[in-house]
Amino acid sequence: MLSSLLTRGAGAHAGNHAGRGRSLLAACVLLALLAPGHVLAQTAREKALEARVAELERMVQQLASQQQQVQTQVTEVKAAQAASPAPALAATAAPAAKNPIQSTTISPSANPGTRFSYGGFIKLDASVTSTDAGDIADGSVGRLFYVPKAIPVGGKATREGGSDTDMGANFSRFWFAADTDLDSGDKLKGYLEFDLFGGGSTAFTGNEVATNTYALTLRHAYVTWNKWLAGQTWSNFQDANALPDTVDFLGPTEGTVFVRQAQLRYTSGPWSFSVENPETVYTPYRGNMAQVAGDDGAVPDVTARYTAKGDWGHFSVGALARQLKYQSGRINDSATGYGLSVSGKWNVGASDDLRYMVTAGSGIGRYVGLALNNDAVLDATGDLENIDLVAGFVGWRHVFSPKLRGNLFYSRAQYDNQTALTGLGITKSAQSAHVNLIYTPIPKLDIGAEYIWGQREIETGEKGELNRLQTHVKYSF
Repeated sequence: MLSSLLTRGAGAHAGNHAGRGRSLLAACVLLALLAPGHVLAQTAREKALEARVAELERMVQQLASQQQQVQTQVTEVKAAQAASPAPALAATAAPAAKNPIQSTTISPSANPGTRFSYGGFIKLDASVTSTDAGDIADGSVGRLFYVPKAIPVGGKATREGGSDTDMGANFSRFWFAADTDLDSGDKLKGYLEFDLFGGGSTAFTGNEVATNTYALTLRHAYVTWNKWLAGQTWSNFQDANALPDTVDFLGPTEGTVFVRQAQLRYTSGPWSFSVENPETVYTPYRGNMAQVAGDDGAVPDVTARYTAKGDWGHFSVGALARQLKYQSGRINDSATGYGLSVSGKWNVGASDDLRYMVTAGSGIGRYVGLALNNDAVLDATGDLENIDLVAGFVGWRHVFSPKLRGNLFYSRAQYDNQTALTGLGITKSAQSAHVNLIYTPIPKLDIGAEYIWGQREIETGEKGELNRLQTHVKYSF
């Protein structure tokens, strides 16, 4: 027994913390056994003492093993934190787990791993509008946001200008999206966006007399598969990222390319190409401001765009080619429309940026200024003659503080009409100037006010002016 105890004691000196504990215990027992009055023979008392020593050794070994497991777990956690600090931080900061809102996925028929998201904003618009050549019709789009072709012109001697106040929440908006990263490496996305800009469902529920009911309006509906997009969204000829920060729905309307339509688009790096829904809008022979949607034709509108991006902002060039088509009875004519648009945003320091767009073309009227003028005009024989245009805007945005920002911008469009064909009542030019302040008292809540001065001129030289104070309260989620 003494030999066994001595051997275990000697081996413990070369072991770990648990081994040192066993050595100390063995030494104490050895001293107790060598005390005067004891004999070396195995007695019942000595056997019991040796059993207790063995049990203590087993307990020390068990504690040492548990300590080693804990140390291993701590080492693994530290290694995981070093490799991925963001998820570790998020896990530490997360509150205690609660019961899930739902027990199954929100999109049970979607691909495994699909991420569903939802967002939008609730917006109250309120404006006071003054015109000098007659009122804009109540309930029309020109009363809801700045539409330059709605500015009354002429008739100042017989029509008196007026002021009107309008309020509405129908520009509130919401969207849904589903994103999937497949095991194959393919990326899929579906996107739907709506607002409430549609008209009321009945004459009794869709007006300002009683309930101000509005209908759901489709804005975007498309799917993307890697570099491909199919569905309805902004035209590839439009640079939506260059638009100013406005209180009005659009802002520099007359100088902006602004079209949403169905298309098939391919994007690779800075390049994008699309084929889009064709639609010809023309002026009848000597029809002045009349606007007629003609034959769609057999050839889709074709676009190409190049966009360069950096910390300095972005610069983009878009090109458009299209077929104009008119068919009525035996008259069948077509023409070619084309355009070029240069746009971008230039960051000037941390608090300022400049935004701009310049568009020139022939037969592209419906793409600019919410179809402020038409693509073409019919001559006396039914042939199409293109209407040329030059349009653009420039804007400055300044951030005064994290809660306050402001914008100043100017916009203009100029048309080259063949007045012998169109008549003298057609729009020759339009321009506007805007200044706004937008206050964000808490994140996602904007309170804004914008002053708008707008002017439209027709080929007779007569002009009409608009002055408007546009305000909004907008909560984004």
